Amino acid sequence: MKVFIKYLVGFSFFVSLLASAGMANAELAPDVLVKQTADDVLTIIKDDKEIQAGNQQKLYGVIEEKILPNFDFDRVCRMVLGKNWKSATPEQQATFQKEFRSLLLRTYASALSRYRDQVIEYKPLRFEADVTTVSVKTLILQSGGQPVAVDYSLVKGPAGWKVYDIMIESVSLVTNYRSQFSNEIRQNGLDSLNKKLTDKNAVVGLK
Repeated sequence: MKVFIKYLVGFSFFVSLLASAGMANAELAPDVLVKQTADDVLTIIKDDKEIQAGNQQKLYGVIEEKILPNFDFDRVCRMVLGKNWKSATPEQQATFQKEFRSLLLRTYASALSRYRDQVIEYKPLRFEADVTTVSVKTLILQSGGQPVAVDYSLVKGPAGWKVYDIMIESVSLVTNYRSQFSNEIRQNGLDSLNKKLTDKNAVVGLK
């Protein structure tokens, strides 16, 4: 998990694809969506003096508005909890979804605060019209460092294309969180995991 978070925090460009800016996602191919929306969040970050000065709450607001709505959170949470999702009560599921969403918000805020004009290269994407899941492959180019492969798994639903996993150097967000969380659940139960997530989110003012 630490390796994945290192990449996640170090190469914040990946979040740019998640900004919808009110676009009709259902009308855009996933790769086109990525390319056309990539500048939105990053432009805000570069131009907003308060965010540049370290206003974390304002950054949280940008993420809430432009990034998190583009996740298929139901699918992500089911995948992350795996078999533990089915055995959880509706209340436990709801708590986990809420706190996991806040966890991702914290993670993306940390990544975005480290944005330093990295360049993103998009790989060609070809898929049939009736396909409902795709992987948009990109390469992060950074001065003085090795390129980093970042792939986005998207699923198409009634609301358009939504992200349900991110692969950084072949390391999956879903797989890593599932491994980390399953250990905690196995040892102490889902309520314990939910409480730990709640406590960590509360430290930074997320309720």
